[in-house]
Amino acid sequence: PRSARARSLATSTELPRSSRAVVVGGGVVGSSVAYNLARRGWKDVVLLEKSSLTSGTTWHAAGLVGQLRATKIETMISAEAVDVYSRLEEETGQATGFKQCGSLTTAQTSDRFEVMKRNAARARSYGLEAELFTPSGCNEKMGGLLRTDDLVGGLWLPGDGSGSPTDLTMSFAAGARQLGVSIFEGVGVASFRTASVGGGASKVVAVETSDGQLIETDHVVLCAGQWSRELGAAAGVSVPLHSCEHFYVTTNSMDGVHPGLPVYRDNDSYTY
Repeated sequence: PRSARARSLATSTELPRSSRAVVVGGGVVGSSVAYNLARRGWKDVVLLEKSSLTSGTTWHAAGLVGQLRATKIETMISAEAVDVYSRLEEETGQATGFKQCGSLTTAQTSDRFEVMKRNAARARSYGLEAELFTPSGCNEKMGGLLRTDDLVGGLWLPGDGSGSPTDLTMSFAAGARQLGVSIFEGVGVASFRTASVGGGASKVVAVETSDGQLIETDHVVLCAGQWSRELGAAAGVSVPLHSCEHFYVTTNSMDGVHPGLPVYRDNDSYTY
């Protein structure tokens, strides 16, 4: 942690004594929350990151941007995210790496393809573009890289894409700074001060930083990734989140594979 004279990347001032909201965690979620709060008029916002922006779980995220979710409201939120990513670079001057390259999911059984038909209908009812492909159509969309003898068909969602989690975080952070948010790196959270509000309930009234300073606040947004469970427990809140192993494979360059290819998922949901 930095000294008590930690500096803000936004305003080059010391940590404030109070703030309307404190966002804990400087990954893509925390920076997005800070940006969106400021866009909605909450200018008095502080973001605390114990190390440096994107240094936690964000840096190794896959960066896949899909719109179709289990419910309509989740789908609408995801679709709005695509709209934000599409304009964020122009707004902030910071690259996002976002590419609206679409996604293709293939089916190897008729039952799986029946599910895709339903998903296509559901996507259209939510206002998304969706198209069902034959095996040859799937192969054409993927630049001739697929074997198709075991495919029944596929679902194409042209609004999907991918982005660089690190670049997106930096773009959100840049936008948040432009809107008045104070971002402090090298400042962790040691504990939360709480006060009783009656009925056995309590609320956070201040955040204590790792260097012993207090920031009085009415709102804390916990966006600390795999550290959220531990921090939540410090405030008496149960956060049902835990770390698990994550596996991925890296390859050398492959003929025909380029950054503009659609996101591809096979019927078992392994993603490429």
